[in-house]
Amino acid sequence: MKAVLRLARKGRGRTSPNPMVGAILVKGGERIAQGYHIRAGEPHAEIVALQQAGEKARGATLYLNLEPCTHYGRTPPCAPRVIEAGIRRAVIGMEDPNPSVKGKGIESLRQAGLLVTVGVLEKECQKINEAFSKYMLKKEPFVILKVASTLDGKIATRGGDSRWITGEAARRLVHRLRHQADGILVGIGTILRDNPMLTVRVKGQAGEERHPRRIVLDSRLRIPENANVIGERPSEVIIATTERGSKDKIDRLKARGVQVLVLDSDQGRVDLKSCLRKLAEAGIMTLLVEGGAQVNGSFLDQRAIDKFYFFFAPKWIGDPKAPGIFGGHGIENLCDAIRLGEVRFRRMGDDFLLEGLVEKG
Repeated sequence: MKAVLRLARKGRGRTSPNPMVGAILVKGGERIAQGYHIRAGEPHAEIVALQQAGEKARGATLYLNLEPCTHYGRTPPCAPRVIEAGIRRAVIGMEDPNPSVKGKGIESLRQAGLLVTVGVLEKECQKINEAFSKYMLKKEPFVILKVASTLDGKIATRGGDSRWITGEAARRLVHRLRHQADGILVGIGTILRDNPMLTVRVKGQAGEERHPRRIVLDSRLRIPENANVIGERPSEVIIATTERGSKDKIDRLKARGVQVLVLDSDQGRVDLKSCLRKLAEAGIMTLLVEGGAQVNGSFLDQRAIDKFYFFFAPKWIGDPKAPGIFGGHGIENLCDAIRLGEVRFRRMGDDFLLEGLVEKG
């Protein structure tokens, strides 16, 4: 199953809105075929392995980190193909969290006479598809917040200078995170201050370039029409605004291919929950938030963050008026503090990375 998971990870950043899945066929103690889901719309992992094995698959054991599907999507269901191939035994890491599949693939294999084992390295299998699970169960993206700050918690100087707080190693990892995400979200303040392109400067394992969709929270539609983020592939840009945005400007942006979402407002700002639901409907399963203090604080107040990447540089700014990591309202009682679980801490060149999942409940 560890080898299956290594195969599955090869599809990271390309399978959305599908899960990452690997498959290995074993017969007579020998690995006879293997495969992984390369990208959405292409054959699933077990089908790749079965096609590779051909008639040798009859009587083999199939190792799979996620149960085979039973429904039609972009491709036909996989469970019937596993049965038709004459597989003797299936070892499955976890049930599919998709309510339309959950347990049905496993049951169909058992009814066909296969020996089925479920739950091998289940926690690890759940981990690599944590975004897919949330997407299926809550119809919202899995939200990752990335922050680069000094040791005193400042993300810029009082005058807005933030280049570069962290070093090259940390910035390379950020571009890998972008490459693996379906969308990058910033607030209008970042656009007005830095005028970023929000593109990716790394390539995937197969050397392919992948640029996630770029989302801007802009309640009053203040974005300049010559902003860099719009000039680069405008059809991949989503601007989330409210009724306060100029209708003429919305029409001009749409004419250039930009998708404009006019959403409900929450105290004058874009309602985050409405925005996240709309982004999920647009196929964004993993969302990387690279906001300023106000955007970060809004996501924190709404308890809308699933995972943190905190990059800390060994520097101090020491100015109480320099912007900190979080704006927003925060909490009043320590017992309500947000806690991180599965915390990892590692060096990134001269900087430090703290990574953790938000503990729910």
